[in-house]
Amino acid sequence: MHNVRKGETPVHKNTNANPWSEDNDAIQQLALEECAKRQRIDHSVSVLVLPAGQCKLAVRFAQLDAQVTVADLADRQREIEGRILASGLTGSIHFTPTELPAPPATDSGAPFDIIVLRRGLCSLPYAQGKQLIRQLMQKLKIGGKLYISILGLHSELGDGYPGREQSIYERYSKLSPAMARKYDIRNEVCLYSERDLFLLLLESGASVLRTMTTTWGNVKAVAVRV
Repeated sequence: MHNVRKGETPVHKNTNANPWSEDNDAIQQLALEECAKRQRIDHSVSVLVLPAGQCKLAVRFAQLDAQVTVADLADRQREIEGRILASGLTGSIHFTPTELPAPPATDSGAPFDIIVLRRGLCSLPYAQGKQLIRQLMQKLKIGGKLYISILGLHSELGDGYPGREQSIYERYSKLSPAMARKYDIRNEVCLYSERDLFLLLLESGASVLRTMTTTWGNVKAVAVRV
């Protein structure tokens, strides 16, 4: 069953979609609530966040007493470790390098209770995305949950997108020139509908708990390893 609910509030002008907004992000809030629940029961929660972004989400997990691994490009290590140091949570958050489609190679913290994957799937063709999801599911504990946020085919980014009419198996194109300039996304991307993301998770062997489409047309999902 696909659940559709309002999820994100833009941080720029109300007339513009903001695909990267983390304010009031529904899927991240669900992940934080899951962390708090597990912490009350197990008193030990391990979380993987990729990519790291500005480490805001990692800090929120660490404030819930989780042990957090953030994964991102190796050339961002100094910046990210600086953010971790500034948070005062160096004992709870650590960095590991990775470059998609390969998942983080480190076993530190694995298997994880929670994995949060944000936006990274869009940079990969569908087949590579499916491989990544399979590998991430293997890094979860049995009963562990994967939370995914992905740029939507029916968001503003889909306006003039050449892959819009292609099947998800073939869709991998650059954005329209106007959208590429506006959001500074220059490389090929695979934009997803909610149905596409549901299919990806099923074909990757995940058990889908819910999917949702935000106000701005971006797509999110929660899956569990069984």
